Amino acid sequence: MKASQLILGTQRENPSDAEIVSHKLMIRAGLIRQVSSGIYNWLPTGKKVLQKVENIIREEMNFAGAQEILMPMVQPATLWEDSGRIDQYGQELLVFLDRHENKFCLGPTHEEIITDLCKNLLTSYKQLPVTLYQIQTKFRDEIRPRFGVMRSREFIMKDAYSFDLDKESLGNSYLIMKEAYTKIFNKIGLDYRVVKADSGAIGGSESEEFHVLAESGEDLLAFSDKSEYAINAELLTELQEGQDPFSLEGKPSPDGNGILKLKRGIEVGHIFKLGKKYSEVLNLRIPGEDHDIYPEMGCYGIGASRIVAAAIEQNHDEKGIVWPSALAPYQVALVEVNTKDKKEIKDKCLEIYQLFKENDIEVLWDDRDKRPGVKFSDMEVIGIPATVIIGERTLETGEIEFKKRQDEKPELVSHQDLISLIKT
Repeated sequence: MKASQLILGTQRENPSDAEIVSHKLMIRAGLIRQVSSGIYNWLPTGKKVLQKVENIIREEMNFAGAQEILMPMVQPATLWEDSGRIDQYGQELLVFLDRHENKFCLGPTHEEIITDLCKNLLTSYKQLPVTLYQIQTKFRDEIRPRFGVMRSREFIMKDAYSFDLDKESLGNSYLIMKEAYTKIFNKIGLDYRVVKADSGAIGGSESEEFHVLAESGEDLLAFSDKSEYAINAELLTELQEGQDPFSLEGKPSPDGNGILKLKRGIEVGHIFKLGKKYSEVLNLRIPGEDHDIYPEMGCYGIGASRIVAAAIEQNHDEKGIVWPSALAPYQVALVEVNTKDKKEIKDKCLEIYQLFKENDIEVLWDDRDKRPGVKFSDMEVIGIPATVIIGERTLETGEIEFKKRQDEKPELVSHQDLISLIKT
């Protein structure tokens, strides 16, 4: 892609209303633009990053045997009345009337819709177990949207729903999804923890959260330094009794292994064992071998758009974003330093540009009529992992300037080494 043809949208200054790093950098790097409070446009560079998150999620969900569907964002409010959640969910559920005075809502989640759908789809116990998922827009009418896409009203989420014959089978489906989530966050390249959690308005008997560790996180996590024990700190007895949460730190872990450490986390995934909470109340009955059964359900959500912000909170410096390689919108920036508009420099850039494309390397060629400092600043704030600089020095020495995102200065490399340097 040539930068002269790209709607780049970078900005020099931080937005005045931005409180956390990811919000500031997503605006400055041209990833998003605000439409209204808690509602954002995703610009081309931001959409590329978001799509990479979605592709990683989709790949692992498909590998785990889940089947992708797409359900409507607009839902009949009668389903929420039938489940009893229309009042429980409160004012975050946006309810409205259509022209025929029928009541609808914008879906903050899809348990009711998927359960209703499966009344017609699942006609025999022999179809179980089955897991269906979607990547879809959600809407929650937050009383105080803030932190950019971290706590927005409209957001992109992957939600999956499993249907099983009994509790034992549900336990197996739950573990399959937990393993898929672990692979997803490992592929994305984030430092995260899996913690025991409260099921909240979704309900169910058991749930765990996936948290990206970051100082800006709204949740306080307690985990052992010697074992797998980890929990959302608000569930600990000490917090329930009103004690200072940091009084959880250094104490023996409840599982008897190691001591507790405290860190802040950003919730990016949540998995639940729902049991028969929705299948019974919405009357999802499936013919069994001897009698009809209400399937055991599980629910599994990942905040795709929130992952983008969480990745930035964990990976940035004073210059801008430092993407994990799996999420970078481009693998390399080709910066043309051509103040005298020499054809030889332009030709060399075209040669390198074609080389990258032939080797399936995502490249952004900054061919704009801008000062070199502006170009370098833009590429750094966007967070492109590597920069190749073509200018007078290239013509003089035959070598190419190459710089990784976090390096202070570029190094001179040969034309032949470029591909291997970028792919390592």
